[in-house]
Amino acid sequence: MNLAYTMAPGRGDTDLILFKLANALAARGLRCCGTVQINSERGDTGPCDMDVRVLPDGPILRISQDLGRDSHGCRLDPAALETAVGLVSASLEKGADVLIVNKFGKHEAEGRGFRTVIADALSYGIPVIVGVNALNLPAFHEFSQSLAVGLPCETNTLADWVAGLESGCVHAA
Repeated sequence: MNLAYTMAPGRGDTDLILFKLANALAARGLRCCGTVQINSERGDTGPCDMDVRVLPDGPILRISQDLGRDSHGCRLDPAALETAVGLVSASLEKGADVLIVNKFGKHEAEGRGFRTVIADALSYGIPVIVGVNALNLPAFHEFSQSLAVGLPCETNTLADWVAGLESGCVHAA
């Protein structure tokens, strides 16, 4: 199974590394599919805005909701996330060399979100790299049946993993 996950200790670090990875792989001529997250600090000192860029050149979608400065609830906009899932699924059908999913989050842990897209990519033989946080790592291991390889959250290491896969594992449209 060509499934890898990565984690970084700092808030937003995995997002930044996966964003750099997508750019590095695209520069090598690989067809990247999936999402990378872009966090934007807010001037009102509230929590950052969370956007995802649908790869390779799809739209940027705001996936966070503004619930107010004092809110402590989940800010994820589930409708925006499912829009991203639909766009990635349609893009995956056209063929890809690698699927990058910015996060195996709460929705994926509960059986929604990008789970089906990840499974589809793997069934096509497309390598998948997923960002995971410690909270959702047990659910990710259950989903992957502990067959995913954990990789350091470093752009070069992740890019080398993709480059090292056999060319026969790539799905062409």
